Amino acid sequence: MKKYKVSIQGMTCASCENHVTMALENIGAKDIKTNYRQGETEFNLSESVEINSIEKAIEQSNYQIEKIEKIASQSNLILKNEKEYDYDFLIIGSGSAAFSAAIQATKYGAKVGMVERHTIGGTCVNVGCVPSKTLLRAGTINHLAKKNPFHGLNTMAGEVDLKLLVKQKDELVSGMRQEKYIDLIDEYGFDLIEGEAKFVGSDVVEVNGEELKAKRFLIATGATSFIPEIPGIEKIDYLTSTTLLELDEVPERLTVIGSGYIGLELGQLFHNLGSKVTLIQRSERLLKDYDLEVSETVEKALHEQGIQVITGINYEWVEQDGDIKKLTVTKNGKQKTFESDQLLIATGRKPNTEALNLDVAGVKIGINNEIMMNDFGQTSNQHIYSAGDVTLGPQFVYVAAHEGKIVADNAVGGLNRKIDLSVVPGVIFTNPGVGTVGLTEEQANDKGIDVKTSILDLDNVPRALVNHDATGLIKLVINAQNQQIIGVHIVAENAGEVIYAGTLAVKFGLTVEDLTDTMAPYLTMAEGLKLAALGYNNDVSKLSCCAG
Repeated sequence: MKKYKVSIQGMTCASCENHVTMALENIGAKDIKTNYRQGETEFNLSESVEINSIEKAIEQSNYQIEKIEKIASQSNLILKNEKEYDYDFLIIGSGSAAFSAAIQATKYGAKVGMVERHTIGGTCVNVGCVPSKTLLRAGTINHLAKKNPFHGLNTMAGEVDLKLLVKQKDELVSGMRQEKYIDLIDEYGFDLIEGEAKFVGSDVVEVNGEELKAKRFLIATGATSFIPEIPGIEKIDYLTSTTLLELDEVPERLTVIGSGYIGLELGQLFHNLGSKVTLIQRSERLLKDYDLEVSETVEKALHEQGIQVITGINYEWVEQDGDIKKLTVTKNGKQKTFESDQLLIATGRKPNTEALNLDVAGVKIGINNEIMMNDFGQTSNQHIYSAGDVTLGPQFVYVAAHEGKIVADNAVGGLNRKIDLSVVPGVIFTNPGVGTVGLTEEQANDKGIDVKTSILDLDNVPRALVNHDATGLIKLVINAQNQQIIGVHIVAENAGEVIYAGTLAVKFGLTVEDLTDTMAPYLTMAEGLKLAALGYNNDVSKLSCCAG
């Protein structure tokens, strides 16, 4: 059997996928995976079948072939019987991508090693998702205690004991790191090697002066905070997303350089704990890669909460006077200096590749030092794979874990699984939260898709009304030709809980009618998805409760 990938023009829906799949089945194709959104199909076919049979089958289904490629099969590893190798699969890093790959590789019977130079567990459990989200919840409770929306409720908030909050956060992190990472090492039977790895050959790394040889490698070393080149920054006691969460006192004033999802979350967290917060962003609007309505709604909400948002600036210099940090910027040709007790740098992430000695291994990197990989997770060295934040793909822990599992299937199992990141949900854990998946309206237009949208303000969502919190919206981006939902964008309380339903709608090509014809539980935020779909052809404000 040979594996083929065929690029096809003319597929517009799930039915098109079925037509192509059936045509290929008729010529004996196996393991067919057709994706109309990507305009391609992959399958295995007997070597005795000529390529022109593929062309005829697809063209007779009224679709046009752009290109036919033969995909080279990745070889299955011969496990544990070559004495010259120390490991079948050696993983550098110990975060979510690394553990996902290690667990999957052991299921094939591979001898797996994992190298970690610092703390086991990577960014998410130690200094990212887990610690920040538990403190964000604390900040939200404190904010509601100070200002709740219900008449007749008299709530108040006392002084925040940040040291105690951080202690509780650290205990949670320690427990989850032990249960979800450290304990799994013995459970699955792979080796942990503590130390820093660097390549000394195409299939050899050195750790603590000892050389380790492996048949396959995975580089999953993650990323760390990127520090921009602002004059004077090297002389400043600035904070990163890691060190901010280690403070034991709430600063009176906090300036945040950068207003992506990390800056927004941590800025609002400390605002809710009692800091006077200023968010400063180079671009003309927050969340510039999101739909315009999303960024405008978030910025308006932050202003209403009392957070100062400054956009469209250039950084001039930063200096420190005693404990006071001074950031000077230019906006519209005028200079302004912001003074604060603490300065947070939240301008993105950089991949951890500097110490790996990748040149020796023949692994190519990009302009930001990220590891370059193909659709199968393979680097320019066919025996070395990569996954997670070190590739500068979507910076989400679930993406890293997804990639790690697929890499193990490919590197160890020889499955030729493709990493498909065409439908990746994203969440910003602010209040209101942001959940987004699929194409923005601008992205869809750039792709030449005939787009219509349905935008529903939250004052049309009963759950928001009973919560007395109607700040936000739900926006559906819809292919006007077939009514399929190609993008879902939400600004609302619990947006992160709703976006998974939107992800399923986008991934499986659901239409507006699919949503309107499906019952949604009343007084849930998820009901807003159905209401937004109803709003495509109706004035939702003129419908009774639950009317569809």
